[in-house]
Amino acid sequence: MFSRIGSAAYRKDLVNTIRLIEFLGRPERRFPSVHVAGTNGKGSTSHMLAAIFQSAGYRTGLYTSPHLKDFRERIKVNGQMIRENFVVDFVQRIRPLSESIDPSFFEVTVAMAFDYFAVEKVDIAIIEVGLGGRLDSTNIIVPELSVITNIGYDHMNMLGDTLPAIASEKAGIIKKGIPVVIGEHHPDTAPVFEQKAGEENAPLTFADQQRFVYDWRYQRHHLIAEVSTSPLSDDKEIYQLDLPGVYQTKNLVTVLEAAHLLRARGWKLTQTAIHDGLQHVKKLTGLHGRWELVHEHPDVVLDVAHNEDGIRQLVRQIEITDHEELYIVLGMVGDKDIRRALALLPSSARYYFTRADIPRALPEDKLAEQARSYGLQGKTYPSVTEALKAARAHARARDLVIVCGSVFVVGEV
Repeated sequence: MFSRIGSAAYRKDLVNTIRLIEFLGRPERRFPSVHVAGTNGKGSTSHMLAAIFQSAGYRTGLYTSPHLKDFRERIKVNGQMIRENFVVDFVQRIRPLSESIDPSFFEVTVAMAFDYFAVEKVDIAIIEVGLGGRLDSTNIIVPELSVITNIGYDHMNMLGDTLPAIASEKAGIIKKGIPVVIGEHHPDTAPVFEQKAGEENAPLTFADQQRFVYDWRYQRHHLIAEVSTSPLSDDKEIYQLDLPGVYQTKNLVTVLEAAHLLRARGWKLTQTAIHDGLQHVKKLTGLHGRWELVHEHPDVVLDVAHNEDGIRQLVRQIEITDHEELYIVLGMVGDKDIRRALALLPSSARYYFTRADIPRALPEDKLAEQARSYGLQGKTYPSVTEALKAARAHARARDLVIVCGSVFVVGEV
């Protein structure tokens, strides 16, 4: 299971996935889909798109990973998790095949999601890539639209250690003749996407060249953003998001361009549905862990930021958030290069180094040792619960406590 043990569980081909879905009668052909990849933001973008489709009245499937608390979070229809009895029945049904081909946890989960969406007769499914793109188990669909949010440094041991190499893996979801939205234009990666889109005759759009966040403001639990189609235009639309992290402005631009292209393909996504969906993403889809306030006085915020780009956005958010002292509960996994992320974290904070209860977790003493070389000081705690308890005990009413560094640390809270 990749979530627990890391790259040892990664299958570098689609053979098992194809055998599974053929055994199931190719369920992925029985519903339209949108395919979402990217280093950061693909989870938020997927949930935003699902919320918009739900607001527009479509029966909407949503496949994401990893889960925070319950496995069934990965597979939802209209915000409701997959039924437990379906999970049990599915595993029993594929047992004759799975015992002979030994599929990975992720391969089985993808096949389960596609089968469930077909059985539930969804109008559309938003499918988030698990890792990379080209060889990801989800990459057997032919979607209505492909979306790649951005490219950053993550999973370099599997995807490559340069931005163009990582972009090449993500570009693997671009399909013949299917439009593709790239969230962020970057000089190192744009040529990779342009070449692949050209080869596949796929219309290519860079979202940040079509729309601009003219202004934004942060109102405690919401983000208010003014979006324009030109830096010089007076024609602005105001959107209110219940995902308050300022980094969501980038995802918003990507989502709006995706909705625009989907509307051109005949999907009835009105401005009203877009506004309603964006304002109620958490309620409609059950998204957690994106600058999520879970306690006040002191404020305790959960954020799944765990790599260089994610931590950079998190630090920016901390800077614009009113607080006195800063406390950071930090746990990370041991099979990634975490130096770039550690280098960005503020040395002024007091740290509570810990580890999630999974084999992949970097031991808290080793994390503290690496962090010290970047001027980050604090104590170690053997569990997330103890670390958070200690941070809250020290924090006063106007202080800020952040829990970050790993999806698994946030999941435990």
